Amino acid sequence: MCVEVVAQRVRQLITESGHSQGEFAALAGLDSSKMSKSLSGARRFTSLDLARIAEIGGVTVDWVLGADAPSALAGRLSSSPDVPVKDAAQEAGRLTQLRADLAFLGYKQHVTLPRAAPMGNRWVGQGQQLAAWARDQACGAGVDPSHTRDLAELIEDVFGIDVAISQMPDGFDGLACSRENSRLIAVGTSTVPSRQRFTLAHELGHALAGDDQDLLVEADIFDKRRRRASSEVRANAFATAFLLPEKLLKSETSGVTLTEESFAELVFRWWVSPSALAWRLHNLNVISRDLCDRFRSMTSASAALLAGELGSFTEWIDAASRRRTPRLLLRDTFQAYLDGNSTLRPFSSLIGEDGEALRRSLEHAGEEPPLTS
Repeated sequence: MCVEVVAQRVRQLITESGHSQGEFAALAGLDSSKMSKSLSGARRFTSLDLARIAEIGGVTVDWVLGADAPSALAGRLSSSPDVPVKDAAQEAGRLTQLRADLAFLGYKQHVTLPRAAPMGNRWVGQGQQLAAWARDQACGAGVDPSHTRDLAELIEDVFGIDVAISQMPDGFDGLACSRENSRLIAVGTSTVPSRQRFTLAHELGHALAGDDQDLLVEADIFDKRRRRASSEVRANAFATAFLLPEKLLKSETSGVTLTEESFAELVFRWWVSPSALAWRLHNLNVISRDLCDRFRSMTSASAALLAGELGSFTEWIDAASRRRTPRLLLRDTFQAYLDGNSTLRPFSSLIGEDGEALRRSLEHAGEEPPLTS
């Protein structure tokens, strides 16, 4: 922290606020003498001081600390031809900036990444190698990705990467951000939950391979032209091997004569689309091309009816259609508030509630009295 730069920026915020130095200090929870000493360099602003000052000034803690320009993410947005995705990417930038502010306050994001990049010249092989490592991490944590419907929670729990689900423009599946103190995967809400789940796995492949430097916007991950790009080949190979690993899939189908009913049951055991499962089984020489084409014609809805999983399917659609705020980010912002190192504003903005109303609720919350007859 450069004391002179911080003092200069705080003075600028005081001037722009229209308040006197003493009034601004009071708003920040400081007495006039502490503000004066901090501005003169005789006292250092605490983390909480800086968080409150940034909140009053409507800026980020990074800016108060001396950041001179918008993030590289914002710079790439301004020149991006994908204008419709701008709002979604700006929201991702807000979340990654909040992560950076938390890191300054001492609440760092603990991300689990492979120690070395995947080896080999074949992009498919690299994706499969990376998927094997990722599956080992997940299974070691007691969760099997293949049979886990909620990949967002798995990614946060196992790899420590923030996951957000929000409204995306038509034609865009998701994006990933990678900054020094923040890693985020964001995908769009969807009424096609199997596609959203594959997108999450695809973006995880990018993140673990180090492809998402600063900002990577995914416009239709199934587009044939994009799928030829080397990093896209690797990410798709990762997602396929992560969700439908060859050894496990062959083991569960060995000696089984697949009927439409038993195939439909597999669709909801593995939480994928009928088309994706049929192609994977055919590519692994488990089923013939004729049977693959027959199963591919099945819709997820018809598979749900055949497997008796209509309730699970509708719940899956409902979950995929809802917005999701990164759970780890919620936890850390609230912890910073409880520890007295931050204001309540970051947490309240994440959940979309008024800060003062939330503060009053927290301060006066109590159990409801028991009903009496």
